[in-house]
Amino acid sequence: MDDSFNTIAGWTLFSGIVALGLSSISGHHFRADKPERPEKMGYAIAGVVSSAAGATAEVPIETLLASADPAKGEAVFKKCASCHTIASGGANGIGPNLFGIVGKPVGKHAAGFAYSPDLAAKGGNWDFTSLNHWLTNPKAMVSGTKMTFAGLDVTQDRANLIAWLNTQGSNLPLPKAPAAAAPVEGAAAADAAAKPAEGAAAAAPVAH
Repeated sequence: MDDSFNTIAGWTLFSGIVALGLSSISGHHFRADKPERPEKMGYAIAGVVSSAAGATAEVPIETLLASADPAKGEAVFKKCASCHTIASGGANGIGPNLFGIVGKPVGKHAAGFAYSPDLAAKGGNWDFTSLNHWLTNPKAMVSGTKMTFAGLDVTQDRANLIAWLNTQGSNLPLPKAPAAAAPVEGAAAADAAAKPAEGAAAAAPVAH
């Protein structure tokens, strides 16, 4: 009986040591115990870029619209087709007809459609930025909307869809993409290079 107990206890202890060792090795290899973000992410997320500090920032919709593919946007619209029509003169469905929606007043575009009071009172126009906000999360933009669609997570999908919507009766000029900001590292290096030159100029004798 004692030999059997000792054998079981020994194997149990051995298993615990192996599990602890594997946990330590995997934690070191994958840096799972580190509070900071990994230097290299496992996979890229479309429409998101990394900053120098390790945080993520979404690419501006104006930038993505410059390379958007309306044909892919038409495919994305299939997610909307159960509630919306897009043809000129098309009937309203669960949602309003969307022909010519880009640039039109929010909550007033489709004649005869019963918009939610909150959306009708929102004001402004369906420009490229407001459409991007709406398609990201309708209820975050207008909490009282009757629209139950959760939104599109992928920024490029939204850009493609907006680009296609613009071809359906609106055809407005696409907004200009913002100029890319100069990298912080480059600016710091330039500043560091300038300081010795300034110091040398200060030390030079003044000509009389």
